[in-house]
Amino acid sequence: MVDQKLILITLLVKLGVAASVSSALARSRVFQRLLFAEHRNGRQTMGLLLFFLIPLTLGVWMRFVVPNFLAGDISFETVTLLGLLLGPGWAMLSALVLSFPAMLKHEYLAAPFLVGVGLISGIVGARVEKEEVWSFTPFVDLSLYRWVRRNLRQPKFDRQIALLMLITSMEIVREWLEWKYPHRLFALVTDAWWLRVLVWLCAPMVVGVCLKMWNALRIELKLEEQKRLVLEARLDALQRQINPHFLFNTLNSIASLVRFRPDLAREMIVKLANLLRTLLKDHGTYVLLREELSFTDDYLDIEVVRFGAEKLKVVKELEERTLDVLVPSILLQPLIENSIKHGLEPRIHGGTITLRSRLQGASLVVEVEDDGVGITQKPNTTLEREGNGIGMKNVRERLEVLYGNRARFTVVSRPGRGTLVSIEIPAETA
Repeated sequence: MVDQKLILITLLVKLGVAASVSSALARSRVFQRLLFAEHRNGRQTMGLLLFFLIPLTLGVWMRFVVPNFLAGDISFETVTLLGLLLGPGWAMLSALVLSFPAMLKHEYLAAPFLVGVGLISGIVGARVEKEEVWSFTPFVDLSLYRWVRRNLRQPKFDRQIALLMLITSMEIVREWLEWKYPHRLFALVTDAWWLRVLVWLCAPMVVGVCLKMWNALRIELKLEEQKRLVLEARLDALQRQINPHFLFNTLNSIASLVRFRPDLAREMIVKLANLLRTLLKDHGTYVLLREELSFTDDYLDIEVVRFGAEKLKVVKELEERTLDVLVPSILLQPLIENSIKHGLEPRIHGGTITLRSRLQGASLVVEVEDDGVGITQKPNTTLEREGNGIGMKNVRERLEVLYGNRARFTVVSRPGRGTLVSIEIPAETA
């Protein structure tokens, strides 16, 4: 018999040990990836088992080394947990490993009992939906209350209560084996009935605490993944919005030249084909600034052909070290197109587009400036705007999706003197 006070302390400490181990394991990204993977090969499953077996086998060994440290041995609960999550085979293998220190200390029933627990819990885990396993709650009183309330209205088999009763029953069997064969199997045995009930309920509480903590993390990761997918879908929609907008404007430019300047129209079609080939390539969300500028050069070649080299000039003021910084793909073309269409095209003599890039602390600053007519909204005033039109709005929304409040998008226009569009984003390299 174990002293009643020691049993109470052991039960409390056991819950603390389970919570601590669960929390420590949950901090590991590798553990998260292995535990929540929908499909695992044998090597990955063995790696997941090592997260459990190394510290918890040590806990079984410490039960023999440290006086009265009985809470370190949660092998029964661990095998039950692994059976529910991984299946009977891996749970039985874990049972052999966890029972090894006990077998060395002549607790010869430890291995067969834990193997049986692994087999039973593994079969149960394979027959129920994983969501039912994850939703198993350690709050036994709430489970019983819901079960009674539900079955008073409409009797129904409840797998949550069945799982609770299964774990409790296996704990009762363990106690009986310890009483029948003393010192051949570890169990907390007492004459006090109220304390025996607490011992029986502690096992499902330990299993439920672990599942509850990991399920909260699983739901959080799922929400993050869904949020990421939504952002990717929104970004993809914005990306697809740019390409037709650019294509239609370019085709309109070509159409205006077909009858009167067919050679120039033919040259623009060839350059447009090069641009479309680039757009159709499978590129990522980010590209190097030098690649983005190369794409922009092809677009500017089309516009130079359209306007004439004497009416459209391009000036580049680029810092060499900015060329290897990652930027969102197709970032500059909509801004340049906006400057040409709304800033330079209304002017009879055309004008100049200036591209600048520089590093400013940990940020990359990219500017597109024109000396066109500017944005005429309030005469003789300096305007600072977020930008209008599909292209400008699209770029601003893409920056919000990709960087949030870490990006700045500013439009400053002086009527009759031109418009400056400035973008500031975190400077990240490949």
